[in-house]
Amino acid sequence: ISILSCLYWENILVPMQVNPLVLYGFMLLFLINPTKTFYYKSRFWLLKLLFRVCTAPFHRVEFADFWLADQLNSLVIVLMDLEFLVCYYSFELNWNKSNGLLPDNTGHAVCHSYSYGVRAIIQCLPAWFRFVQCLRRYRDTKRAFPHLVNAGKYSTTFFVVTFSALYSTHKAQNHSDTQVFFYLLIVFSVISSCYTLIWDLKMDWGLFDKNAGENTFLREEIVYPQKAYYYCAIVEDVILRFAWTIQISLSTLDVIPSTADILATVLAPLEVFRTLAPHREPSLQLPITCYVGND
Repeated sequence: ISILSCLYWENILVPMQVNPLVLYGFMLLFLINPTKTFYYKSRFWLLKLLFRVCTAPFHRVEFADFWLADQLNSLVIVLMDLEFLVCYYSFELNWNKSNGLLPDNTGHAVCHSYSYGVRAIIQCLPAWFRFVQCLRRYRDTKRAFPHLVNAGKYSTTFFVVTFSALYSTHKAQNHSDTQVFFYLLIVFSVISSCYTLIWDLKMDWGLFDKNAGENTFLREEIVYPQKAYYYCAIVEDVILRFAWTIQISLSTLDVIPSTADILATVLAPLEVFRTLAPHREPSLQLPITCYVGND
């Protein structure tokens, strides 16, 4: 309804920029509604869990805590879109025009760049939550493996985002060292993808587990009887872990305007599917308050 109202704003006589605000405002009010209606327990369980994720270093990390933090890592594009929405409505939107959401091509857009820093911080937040959760679990268990190794996996995101931001800002300002940051971005993106892929294959999927028995190349315990589901999901995981190569190639060539945004829109739901793929079931079967296994 919101999209249709935005597209046909001239027919309903409602300014274009009002529709997204109504949608997000309704969703926010639905979430924080204090009355015991509309899934009250579920909503406040989620709010409580979000609070625990944001304060991870100060308490023990339970299964639900790192599960939600994992989901946030797959929803980083959504978080960046929310940041863009707040920034755009605060600084760039022309409230005097009924079609204020349409680009004015002034060339002074700030919200879609890394120049003011907030965008990079938002992009790093989900990885930071999991990073400090892993450090806290190491503090509680004194087990360097897997917790410190897992923390190292999430720390690679900080380097990727940092060099991506530096490359983007230096490219926009035509600095001579732009290519240096581009190559550093490629190097750390490869390191991050390889690191996370090895973790996925070995720790999550149990690839080449010597105790797998009849589950060739998989872990010993699986939930779905058809092993083909797992093999297809492994292939999907490998492809999506390196999907950034397509995005960065097309955006560098500048063949089509906004190519990076279009591709990010396509890859964002695929990343969610990758996270939901059946590779963590043995852990999910454990009670939330008793989980002490691998991330």
